[in-house]
Amino acid sequence: MSADAPSGPPPGARADWTIDQAWDRYTEAEHQVWITLYERQAQLLPGRACEPFLKGLDALDLHRTGIPDFARINEELRRLTGWTVVAVPGLVPDDVFFEHLANRRFPAGQFIRRPDQLDYLQEPDVFHDVFGHVPMLTDPVFADYMAAYGQGGLRALHLGRLRNLARLYWYTVEFGLLETPQGLRIYGAGIVSSHAESRFALDDPSPNRLGFDLERVMRTPYRIDDFQQTYFVIPSLQSLLDVTVNTDFAPLYARLAKAADIPLAAIEPGDRVFTRGTQGYARAGGRTGKAA
Repeated sequence: MSADAPSGPPPGARADWTIDQAWDRYTEAEHQVWITLYERQAQLLPGRACEPFLKGLDALDLHRTGIPDFARINEELRRLTGWTVVAVPGLVPDDVFFEHLANRRFPAGQFIRRPDQLDYLQEPDVFHDVFGHVPMLTDPVFADYMAAYGQGGLRALHLGRLRNLARLYWYTVEFGLLETPQGLRIYGAGIVSSHAESRFALDDPSPNRLGFDLERVMRTPYRIDDFQQTYFVIPSLQSLLDVTVNTDFAPLYARLAKAADIPLAAIEPGDRVFTRGTQGYARAGGRTGKAA
């Protein structure tokens, strides 16, 4: 949830860019948007989302009567993994974002989309941030990965390789797939919070689905305005954490500085291929905007 932003926080925000959620100011119509989004995803995700995500939904009781009160869900989240959710006014600067993650705070938008925006939203809202991201933070292994990513982000800023590290976040935290004995499952927030991409990522013949390789991922650009042309599959959450904490990123960044990007739809000789996509959707032009 980071972006280029002004050097200082906007009016009303604290020095760390956090704001009050102001939960009591949500309208009944705004709560109803959450309920509508939640209920259609809850029907779709069993058998598609990974077990840690589904268990996290149950543990945090995100349905209730509408938009969750961060103070309430933070009690259970803090108990399980030491994380909390903090409200921010929108996209925050990279250093602020990484600092929060490194200290087990997840920055979340506190606004919710309008009823006519159920399937498309340019900026992440509270549904994407809380429904999509927070259930996975109840899993101790993934929670450690997110904190390690935040620490790595602070280092990447000083090394000038943020572009490469952003791709790791995109293809794991936002759009990652997990290999399980029952088949591929979703753990990325950008997929689980999207009604359309929850189906596209697993069922459509168009995208490539490739085995995760850290350097490969960090050389691969991504789409921000439509469905992905390639998804990367991890064998386990533990493997994702292990490769992140056990990799010396300084020599990796040195190699990446000399390496060309890999085209979005390419399949390389060393790739582990789960699905060789037709790329039919992308070749047909995709569509305007992507489901939020």
